[in-house]
Amino acid sequence: MSTNTSTDSKSTVPANANQANAEEHDAEGNSIAAWTAVVIMLVAFAVGTVGFCAALPIVVWIAAGVLVIGVIIGGILKKMGYGVGGHRYVPKAHN
Repeated sequence: MSTNTSTDSKSTVPANANQANAEEHDAEGNSIAAWTAVVIMLVAFAVGTVGFCAALPIVVWIAAGVLVIGVIIGGILKKMGYGVGGHRYVPKAHN
């Protein structure tokens, strides 16, 4: 077992680095692209679950297709600039 005998209590991370890191993570996923993709996939998952419980395989497969479409739409919106950091992205202020 090794013992750390260092008495240096100064951090090597600049003071503003923690703030920049926190600001970077504040907007993570909070964009039109992300929310649109999540809502589409959530609806698809809910419909697929109902179809599964009702023993309707065609509904399950249609919901699986819509789930994939949600992923594709999210990617398209991100490429169009609606994702975090995109040119059309407008960050919201947190209160």
